[in-house]
Amino acid sequence: MAHPLPTPRPRRLLFVCSGNICRSPLAEALFRRFARDEGLADEFEVDSAGTHDLHEGDRADPRTRRVGEKHGIVVDSIARPVKASDFRDFDLILAMDRGHLRELRARAPEAARDKIRLMRDFDEPGSDKDVPDPYYGGAEGFEEIFRMLSTCCRNLLAALHE
Repeated sequence: MAHPLPTPRPRRLLFVCSGNICRSPLAEALFRRFARDEGLADEFEVDSAGTHDLHEGDRADPRTRRVGEKHGIVVDSIARPVKASDFRDFDLILAMDRGHLRELRARAPEAARDKIRLMRDFDEPGSDKDVPDPYYGGAEGFEEIFRMLSTCCRNLLAALHE
């Protein structure tokens, strides 16, 4: 009798911003939706976290949820801080800006530092490297990061599925 082949485990992605209520939960929801739409949902496990625990246990900012809803994306994650085990458990950690990148690389064990990338590494060539924080602005800032993260998440999915 033949032995079944092991099923490859899903690739695990973690999106990270400051408090895990604006940028990273939106990126998580967008990537999850795009993977599902492409029939690739089983290939990925997706989560988000913050470099700080200021909003631990909170839902995403209402403006983040509204911009997602406007575009048919459900943003339903609950904020949590990055844990030491995340550096071991995730295959790719995506920082929303260069400050997060520096902080994550400083906190990561040396062996895990190469798996930390900037989200906008997956944006169009020549773009700025930071996803701006919309928290202190109005709805237009949330719409801007929605467009930006949509492009990044689509390109990320394409790069991971090649």
